[in-house]
Amino acid sequence: MLEVKAISVYYGMFRAISDVSLTVSKGEIVSVVGSNGAGKTTTLKTISGVLRPKSGEMSYEGKHIHDLDPAEIVEMGVAHVPEGRRIFPYMTVEENLAVGAYTKRSRAAKKDTLESVYGLFPRLKERRTQMAYTLSGGEQQMLVIGRALMSKPSLLMLDEPSLGLAPNLVDMVFEKIEQAHNEGVSILLVEQHVREALELADRAYVLETGHVVMEGPSKELLEDNQIKKAYLGI
Repeated sequence: MLEVKAISVYYGMFRAISDVSLTVSKGEIVSVVGSNGAGKTTTLKTISGVLRPKSGEMSYEGKHIHDLDPAEIVEMGVAHVPEGRRIFPYMTVEENLAVGAYTKRSRAAKKDTLESVYGLFPRLKERRTQMAYTLSGGEQQMLVIGRALMSKPSLLMLDEPSLGLAPNLVDMVFEKIEQAHNEGVSILLVEQHVREALELADRAYVLETGHVVMEGPSKELLEDNQIKKAYLGI
């Protein structure tokens, strides 16, 4: 579904990631874990077209995307939920969600998709006429995920969806991600909660200083002594 081949990305003269390769197959949840500054966010921004790779290639469903604009990549079925809950604060919940349905692939089904999103996030339906800035942190995270789902993606990329949330809300967010996956959306997840990210995923990649240093089935990585020591505190 998604194939990233040896991409390198620079910020000016600084190389943020080097020769990063990863794949996501249809129906998979794939996690990318690593410490702060490892290049996880840069990787997602490059896949979604916000950044351009200096070298390497990317393809989605067999079509090259490394030279496409972000809007073209969204139109192909890739939705990116960036870090930091980027809501439109002075629009209502439902107006925020409607913004997500601007692609050609999603406009015709906007009403049905909205009901599907409300089914996944009943709290948003309760709050649909409220201004987005009045929502709690957990509700805002539901909103940005719901807005991404309004574009009817086949691949949903999530960057640190649990950032800044209380532990009980972290569990809720992971539960909702799994529900979206069960409804047919493939997931590429960047997450600071390494144990939860590996438990949720089918496969995972470990990034360190801009390089992929480990990859494999998530269950195997959970049992790896290096992972336990570096990320799980065991």
